[in-house]
Amino acid sequence: MSAASTRTRLLAECLGTAGLLAVVVGSGVMAERLAGGNAAVALLANTGATVLGLWVLIELLGPLSGAHFNPAVTLTLKALRRFDGPVAGYIAAQLLGAALGVLAVHAMFELPLLQLAAKPREGAAQWLSEGVATLCLLAVVLRAPPDRAPALVAATVGAGYWATASTFFANPAAVFGRMLSDSFAGIAPASAPGFVAAELAAVLLVWALWPRR
Repeated sequence: MSAASTRTRLLAECLGTAGLLAVVVGSGVMAERLAGGNAAVALLANTGATVLGLWVLIELLGPLSGAHFNPAVTLTLKALRRFDGPVAGYIAAQLLGAALGVLAVHAMFELPLLQLAAKPREGAAQWLSEGVATLCLLAVVLRAPPDRAPALVAATVGAGYWATASTFFANPAAVFGRMLSDSFAGIAPASAPGFVAAELAAVLLVWALWPRR
């Protein structure tokens, strides 16, 4: 792999994760402002925007980097020998992108740029939800035909918003980014380790059970 192609892949991962977090957090801010306190309407709007945004991002950037946008996906593909790129570089790009996406949202909505979420998301039910969510997402990523992966991944995330108690983060980079925004989509820093631990436990389970190529 050439240095230029590596740079392109890392840039695509950074921009894609930034776009994903911008859609998730930005649509949450807008939905909360317009829903008049109706949490169900706000979540429905947040879900629709996330599904469409993620679908577009995977379609556009998938040919460049594989459109992981998620350390759990990168680690799983590497463990199953389906990824030959720089794991540390991908994860760093995803985390940086998540932070940049959230900062962009704060700037667009005239919110304080630097903030921490105050919304607690704690308890065994939340952690179980994140483990199940990550398992579902990884199974779709591993089994989806390449030409249908963007739609199937986006649909899985959209369904998971409503089918899990945690609203389907399933992504350590998303946890990191949403920790930096005290908004509808935020997660308090104290709640973040439990989410990430559940997501990584799902990665280990898939690594242990999924057949190698």
